[in-house]
Amino acid sequence: MKDNYEDILYLPHHVSTTHPHMPTADRAAQFSAFAALTGYEEVIREEGRLTEERIELDEDAKVLLDEKLRMLQERIEEDPEAVITYFCPDGKKAGGSYVTVRGRVRKIDTYERVLVMTDGTRIAVEKILQLT
Repeated sequence: MKDNYEDILYLPHHVSTTHPHMPTADRAAQFSAFAALTGYEEVIREEGRLTEERIELDEDAKVLLDEKLRMLQERIEEDPEAVITYFCPDGKKAGGSYVTVRGRVRKIDTYERVLVMTDGTRIAVEKILQLT
C-alpha cells in the first residue's frame, strides 16, 4: 500500500516571502497556558475572607463606657495605660473586625470624640466596644 503523503514528504520546508521567520522560543509561547480569568483567584479569596458586624452597645453599656472615659480623662496627665477593644471597618467590604490594643492614652479629644494614644493611634469613641 502506497503512503498518501509520499508525494510531499521530501519537499523543502516552505519559507514565507511576507512574514519573517519566528524564533523557536516565540513559537513555543503560542502554546503556553492561557489565563482567561485573570484576577479570578483574588476575587474568590476576597469573597472568602470573613468580616464581623459591628455590635451596637445598649444604653447601660454606653453609660458604663462614658464613666470609664470620664475616669480616664481625670488621670490623663499620667498617660494612663488602657486596653481598648474597638471596631475597625473593612476597607473593601461590609463589616470589619474587632481590634484590641494596649497602650498609654495621651489625650481624649472631646470635640472630635477620639482617644489619642502615645504612639499616635486615634480611636473613635463611638467604635469602642470595651475599655479597661
